[in-house]
Amino acid sequence: MNSAARRIGRTLALVLPVVLVLSGTLAVTAVPWASSTATDSQVLTAAAGKAVTKTAARAPEEALRKRLLVELQEKDPGVALTHLQEATTKRPSLAKHCVSIARDLGRAAVAKYGAAHRAQAFSRPVCDTSFATGVAAAQ
Repeated sequence: MNSAARRIGRTLALVLPVVLVLSGTLAVTAVPWASSTATDSQVLTAAAGKAVTKTAARAPEEALRKRLLVELQEKDPGVALTHLQEATTKRPSLAKHCVSIARDLGRAAVAKYGAAHRAQAFSRPVCDTSFATGVAAAQ
């Protein structure tokens, strides 16, 4: 009786990991992808997928940058800097792009007002004073 149990145990110890690996591999090779219509069904295999481009990864911060630059032109840099701070507070993933966005806002403020001292008047301590760095770089 003891040898039969041992034989079953050895068989399971060899077969079970193989079954788990194969079932896991099969589970991740077919990923249902969202389609434009309800009747279309596309399947993307793991080997056929393309890597995510940097353009797709940068979309949220680029959209924020464009929106804030338009807002700076329509209103003033202070409003744009306030909204930049609010956006980075709401979405912490945007914080790593805050410095470059604030610098671009500083350059745009100098372009709008024509003088660095007028643009510097709107400076706020957003993103380690990167707005002031952008203003100084635009001179």
